[in-house]
Amino acid sequence: MAKSTKRLYLIPVLSKALDILELLQSEGQPMSLEQIHRSTRVSKTTVYRVLKTLVHRGYLAQAPDGSYRHVARPKKLRFGFAGQSADMPFSQEVSRSLHDAASAAGVDIVELDNRYDAATAVGNAEQFVQQRVDLVIEFNVEQQVAPVIGDKIAAAGIPLIAIDIPHPNATYFGVDNYRVGAEAGEVLAAHAQANWGGQADWVLGLDLPEAGLLVQSRVSGAFDAVRSALPDLPVESYVRMDGRGLRDRSAKLVGDFLQRHPKDKRILIAAATDTSALGAVDAARQLRRHRHVAVVGQDCIEDALKEMNQAGSPLIASVSHEVGSYGPSLMQLGLALLKGQTVPPYNYVVHRLVRGANAAGA
Repeated sequence: MAKSTKRLYLIPVLSKALDILELLQSEGQPMSLEQIHRSTRVSKTTVYRVLKTLVHRGYLAQAPDGSYRHVARPKKLRFGFAGQSADMPFSQEVSRSLHDAASAAGVDIVELDNRYDAATAVGNAEQFVQQRVDLVIEFNVEQQVAPVIGDKIAAAGIPLIAIDIPHPNATYFGVDNYRVGAEAGEVLAAHAQANWGGQADWVLGLDLPEAGLLVQSRVSGAFDAVRSALPDLPVESYVRMDGRGLRDRSAKLVGDFLQRHPKDKRILIAAATDTSALGAVDAARQLRRHRHVAVVGQDCIEDALKEMNQAGSPLIASVSHEVGSYGPSLMQLGLALLKGQTVPPYNYVVHRLVRGANAAGA
C-alpha cells in the first residue's frame, strides 16, 4: 500500500521527459529520435512530442539532419541591489520584499549596503560593474552622487532602477513624493482644526535635503496643504529642519526647538520618514510636550504603527508606501527592462494613509 501511495506523487510523462533530457545531457552529442527511443524505451510518439516541447522551450536544438542536442541554458539572472542602509527599518523591509520576489522569479540578488553614505554608494556601484550583474536596483539617499552612480552604471551598459531618489540614466520607482506629503499635511491641518480651533504656532518639516528636491517635496507638499487649509498662518511659522531621516538627529532638533519655545502648545510636524517622526515623538515625550505636538510620518514602518496606536501618542498618522509591493513591482520592472520593453520613466507605487488612534476622524 505504501509503495502504491508513493507512486501517486509521480507524473509519468514528466519522468519520461526528464529521462530524455538527462540522456542528451550525458551523451553530449546529437542523437536521432530512433536512438533516443531505443535508449529510453519510451514510445516514439511520446519521445517525438517531448522532443518538440523541449525544443520549443529552448532546452534542446534540432539540427537540419533531424538530430537533437542539449542546449546549455542561459545563466541565472543576477540583480544588484544597493540598500539604503541595513540599519534603517524601511530599507530592511524593501530588502525583504525584494528577496522574496526574486526567489519566486528565479533571480539571484547580489545585495550591498550603501550605509547612508555617498562614498560607499559609489563604491558599491563600482562593485556591481565589476561583477557584471544584469541589472542594478539603487536605493541611495545621497543625491550628490546620483550622477556619478548613474554614469558608472550606464557606461557599463547595465540597466538601472532608482528607488525614491532619481538618478540620471535610471528608471524611477517609488512614491509620488509631493502627493504623499500633501496628504500628510491635510491630516495635520485637520488635527489643528479639530483640536486647536484651526490655529497653530509652528509647522515644522523634518526634511531630508541630502536626497534632493524630489524627496524634499514631501515636506513641501505638507506645507502647501497646511497653508491651503490654514491660510492665516504667517510664513515665518513654517520651519524646515534637516532630520536626515535619522531618529536621534531628529529628536535633538525637535528637542532643541521645543526648549526654545516653551510656551507654544500647537506645533504641527511633517516628517519625511517615520524614523524622523519617531525622533520627534521621542523629544516631545521626553520634555513632556507630547500634548503640544502632532506628527505625521512617511513609510508606515512597524515601530510607527505601534506608536501611533497608543492612546495619547503625538504620532497621529503615517502614509504607507506599501513596501510589500516593492519587491514584486521591482522584479516585474527589471525583467521588462531586460527584455527591451518600453517602460515609463517614473513608476509610482500605490500609497495609503494610515491614521492613528488620535487622528481627527480616526
